[in-house]
Amino acid sequence: MNIRVIMKKLKVLLLIMLSLIVVAGCNSSDQAEKELEDIDAPIEQHDEEEKDTEEETEEDRETVARELYLLSEDGIVVPQTFELPKTNEVAAQALEYLVDGGPITNLLPNGFEAVLPAGTEIIGVDLDEEGTLIVDLSEEFKEYDGDKEQQIIQAMTYTLTQFDNVERVKLWVNGFEQNEMPVNGMPMQNGFSRANGINILDTDAVDLINSQAVILYYPSQIGSNIYHVPVTQHVELEGDNLNEEIVRTLLDGPTYESGLLHVFNPNIELLNVNETDDGILHVEFSEEILANVNEAYIADEVIETLVLSLTDQPEVSGVTISVENIEQIFNEQGVPYSEPVTRETFVPTGSL
Repeated sequence: MNIRVIMKKLKVLLLIMLSLIVVAGCNSSDQAEKELEDIDAPIEQHDEEEKDTEEETEEDRETVARELYLLSEDGIVVPQTFELPKTNEVAAQALEYLVDGGPITNLLPNGFEAVLPAGTEIIGVDLDEEGTLIVDLSEEFKEYDGDKEQQIIQAMTYTLTQFDNVERVKLWVNGFEQNEMPVNGMPMQNGFSRANGINILDTDAVDLINSQAVILYYPSQIGSNIYHVPVTQHVELEGDNLNEEIVRTLLDGPTYESGLLHVFNPNIELLNVNETDDGILHVEFSEEILANVNEAYIADEVIETLVLSLTDQPEVSGVTISVENIEQIFNEQGVPYSEPVTRETFVPTGSL
């Protein structure tokens, strides 16, 4: 073979090799570009996942105020307001927070205990059209202390009837209706409602025929804190104005045996009690109602005692208070009472 032919073949071979190198380079570039795209894609996806997680976390952090009724060391059922995680299963959640050793554990104030026995499970809750909430609990519920039977059903009932559409509670255990409490047999054939009372005060000195049972709120000091405690008390009716008699009873204060606080000054005169068509109750007092006449303010415990007690009556939606010879009254922080004070100022409300 001559040299010319050899050189020609070498040129062809070199051209083929160069072509292969170029193609390989292009493929390598395309692959590298694809790899970059593949790397970028998970980063974007990861950002979206982080965003979704952040949104879910924010939703998990949403809370709502709920009133839970707990038991004090003195055996008094006391409402406490807690910020609970937002949920659609509000009745079941409220009950879960009444279980000893449950989610309430780290939230319990000093001097209080949960009312349902440890291990109690909420099998189900069902609200009928008449406002009766059927509560089905596990067998562990039967392990409660029989001496606390009344307080337990009172705490359950008041916790659940905070919701506007719940009027009555019926108890079931493990799928079976209970016509009486399981341990000491307290009758509850028709269920339990707020009409059955809470922290019932002794009524020996009251004429039951000429009186009416109402819920009054008195302050109680538990540890270093003051709480308003609902009690069922018979109020004697000397006239036809129940709200006036409620105020007079509050001015007299709770019985000594109750251990509750009397927060009203002595010698206060109740001058007038008048209800308007829109449910606002106007109450006028003499100057003795004031904690400080010169600064014209009323103690916060006095206002809360009056408003919680009076707005427990279904026809009263708010309270305005005036004082004889005083143009404007204030709270302890110096804020004027320019609008009626409503129950929502002190306790949460809502529906199932």
